[in-house]
Amino acid sequence: MKQEDLILGIDIGGSHITVGFVDLNTREIVQKSYFRAFINSWGEATDIIAAWTAIIEQAFATVNITEKKIGIAMPGPFDYEAGISYIKGNKKYDSLYGLNIKQLLAQRLNIPTANILMFNDAECFLKGEVFAGAALNSKKAIALTLGTGLGTAVYNNGVAADGELWNSPMMDGIAEDYISTRWFLKEYFDRTGINIANVKALNDICGVSGVARAVFKLFAENLAVFLESFIEKEHPDVIVIGGNITKASLRFMPHLLSCLNKKDIHIPIEITELGELAPLFGAASYWVNNTYHLQDTE
Repeated sequence: MKQEDLILGIDIGGSHITVGFVDLNTREIVQKSYFRAFINSWGEATDIIAAWTAIIEQAFATVNITEKKIGIAMPGPFDYEAGISYIKGNKKYDSLYGLNIKQLLAQRLNIPTANILMFNDAECFLKGEVFAGAALNSKKAIALTLGTGLGTAVYNNGVAADGELWNSPMMDGIAEDYISTRWFLKEYFDRTGINIANVKALNDICGVSGVARAVFKLFAENLAVFLESFIEKEHPDVIVIGGNITKASLRFMPHLLSCLNKKDIHIPIEITELGELAPLFGAASYWVNNTYHLQDTE
């Protein structure tokens, strides 16, 4: 394990932070450096930065390195290059609005701002799967994260980008209206008059509920409609699907593949291998290109 191969990957979510050193050579997590903590995202800015700093320093204390380099996966809206947060109105991280997070972290950690790279969490998810997961070494890939909302990302020859398709027109609304946790809850309520807690609860009753099975079947059809246009636009060689809804993938994947086959679409669809670690791997892996770029311009 060489010092120069160790990058601290960080995934910042709506209510948590996950950190861990990624060995860029072996493409593995250094297990002793892996930590996850709850964050009060509606707290004051100073408290949030202090909480992030504490767990980052906890990870740094587990390895012996001379130069500290960080890759951070962060939700938007955010100016990732400058490090400024524009998150507002979601009751999460509102207090960070307009602040230069990169500078604040660099000051607290006593490292140069140049040693902190920040990227969109959706693109980091896909970048991570290409670097060390389900889309390993793919040249062209797309990803969906299925959960509270719909996340999309595109990867093309080393470059990942947020697909930003959650609000793309679909049927009588936007894509996220039909591909999200809230769609499942609304669809089941509309059919039964019963409020169900989440997709896991719906999955759990599929063995005894024909309605639940029908809801998953319709979800697969919605997903096929969305993927058809996404595939036509990007022409990927693989598709990666992640997010909490994929924990019920056995309920919708067979019908999804059947729907796509009928449209003569036969691109491999892979369920995430890295799960919640994917953004962490992806954020850290940007240092591969960054280091290469620095060497290339010397």
